[in-house]
Amino acid sequence: MIYKHVPLSQEIIVDSIVTFHYYELSSSYSTKGERHDFWELVYVDKGEIHVKRENEQFSLKQGEVIFYKPNQFHGGRSDVKSPPNLIIVTFNCASKAMDFFENKRFKVDAQEKKFLTLLVNEGYNALTPRLDKPFKRVMHKKKNAPFGSEQLVKVYLETLLIHFTRRLSNAEKEPRLRSSETGIKDEDLTTQLVAYMKQHVESKLTLTDICKKFAIGRSQLLRIFKSNTGCGVIEYLNDLKVERAKTMIREEKYNYTEIAKLLGYNSIHYFSRHFKRSTKMTPTQYSRSVRAKITHHPS
Repeated sequence: MIYKHVPLSQEIIVDSIVTFHYYELSSSYSTKGERHDFWELVYVDKGEIHVKRENEQFSLKQGEVIFYKPNQFHGGRSDVKSPPNLIIVTFNCASKAMDFFENKRFKVDAQEKKFLTLLVNEGYNALTPRLDKPFKRVMHKKKNAPFGSEQLVKVYLETLLIHFTRRLSNAEKEPRLRSSETGIKDEDLTTQLVAYMKQHVESKLTLTDICKKFAIGRSQLLRIFKSNTGCGVIEYLNDLKVERAKTMIREEKYNYTEIAKLLGYNSIHYFSRHFKRSTKMTPTQYSRSVRAKITHHPS
């Protein structure tokens, strides 16, 4: 039997990574802007950033991504009330399909967030210094990196770009799948729960308080929330408190005792332990790391 080999086409090929970082920026961060001869992807993981791109200005919110094509002028500044956490990847790609991303900005979907998580995790495996040390501008291959880590960085980035292209190209063509009425109600409830917790993150909110507010049993609440978010209610609330604490530290309006009190902690010692357990840093260490990033970040 004669076998015929089928060559596989490659629509998007990432040739190299230039920089790859995870930034947690202070409310005072701003940059005059820059141009460079490679692509840049910026994803807002938390908060908001005000962007300038050529002759236009706009805000990029949590969950949104933007692309800057080679030699396109761009810059930005933090939102004072909600300083951003950003994933920034710059890379070389000569594929014609990249023309699709010129002047693109859009919301990332759930599947794409998973790809972003895989990409960042593999970036930590493959590259040094750490992705959250942006003042170290030049990236290097990590010694003793796990097998195939560099290739996975390339694969995950290419997969993400392909997924973006497919979804956005077919957005108007593909029919929307209808959820069951119960599913819609559960999703609506989860959205309301998250909004309520964000609104009351600066308080001593308990699970009992939440159950009373939404007139729902404890077990049902936990089941619905876990099903739609992948984590528990109190775990989610604690994460919100830590993220709010990080924002308040970057805003530099309050000391640590005041932040602990504003977020409903019984003492600064409990707040510090909780913060370190979540971030692997004390509040003081986190504050110093943010200052270092801004001081050494190229404008």
